[in-house]
Amino acid sequence: MASSAEPAIALVAGEASGDLLAGRLLAGLRPLLPASKLYGIGGPRMAEHGFESSWPIEKLAVRGLFEVLAHYREIKGIQTALKAQLLRERPAVFIGVDAPDFNLSLETALKQAGIPTMHFIGPSIWAWRAGRIKAIGAAVSHMLVVFPFEEQLYRDAGIPVTYVGHPLAQVIPVVPDVAAARAQLGVPAGGNVLAVLPGSRLSELKYNAVPFIEAARLLLQRDPSLHIVVPMAGASQADYFSCLLKRAGLHDVPLRVVQNASHAVLAAADAVLVASGTASLEVALFKKPMVIAYRMMRASWEILRHMRYQPWIGLPNILAREFLVPELLQHAATPQALADAVWFQLQDGPNRDRLKARFTDMHLDLLRDTASSSAQAVISLIDRSNKR
Repeated sequence: MASSAEPAIALVAGEASGDLLAGRLLAGLRPLLPASKLYGIGGPRMAEHGFESSWPIEKLAVRGLFEVLAHYREIKGIQTALKAQLLRERPAVFIGVDAPDFNLSLETALKQAGIPTMHFIGPSIWAWRAGRIKAIGAAVSHMLVVFPFEEQLYRDAGIPVTYVGHPLAQVIPVVPDVAAARAQLGVPAGGNVLAVLPGSRLSELKYNAVPFIEAARLLLQRDPSLHIVVPMAGASQADYFSCLLKRAGLHDVPLRVVQNASHAVLAAADAVLVASGTASLEVALFKKPMVIAYRMMRASWEILRHMRYQPWIGLPNILAREFLVPELLQHAATPQALADAVWFQLQDGPNRDRLKARFTDMHLDLLRDTASSSAQAVISLIDRSNKR
């Protein structure tokens, strides 16, 4: 397209994982639309492709029903201001990347105003709140889904959909280079490495950081040579993590915090303690034994645990339809239980080999040219809308 005719495209990603996923989409889209304005709310991965963020992505990175309520006024104010801007400027398409609580209501208003809307990463209707599919149909002109079983769900509901594979499956090598990752991090080639990922949101760190590091301290008592590495999404997360450890008297636990290097940490690891979310899928794609754990505000947990209708919450287990790896949630996620579960993952060789084989199959199932196929879906939606 000629630059004078290139459309403006608005996007919203609500956290670090959404920023990564949107970055892959923009990697495919930017070469097709080199002069298009890309704007909205996003992070550094999106900025690499010329995306302009009007608000920091961290403003939306809140999880849990009651945790969101505490920030409701600010988040609602951002949504209202952005909606007014988009209704005034009328971009060629709006793309909501995950963050369904923020994006779906925004998409509904934009679609009703005649602005094409696309949602990238389908809400987990296969896990809980299946009734949301009607609201999704009212909100989106087209869905981009990242798991193969999702495509038929949306087709059955009459919602246009494209399966694009999972962007992480393309970003992460099928065979990770462990030696290179350890060299990059300065980790010795020998000895066990434990990666600890308590979450990318501040609200996740609040509840997960202390029990995760208490578990790490227990593991160090069993193996003093264990190397513990904790990747953080950014400086604000790293600072908050440090404060939490100091308050809990854990500041002397020998560990290393690194920023913006989570993939190197996962490649270097022998086992991983990870908060439930997209990060657990990243661990699986790096073919690492893991323990999935999660804590949240008690009131949020009491509500959410009654709303899910399948036994798994971790993405690797959901995709496998079985408990490939342990899940320790809320009260079950005690430091001792976490340490015991991680110790097994560190020590059991046959289990490690079994998981590597299963995770490799999973990786190949999710591997598509996501950047290209998602970008083509965006272009097609814009073209269809222009012909109406």
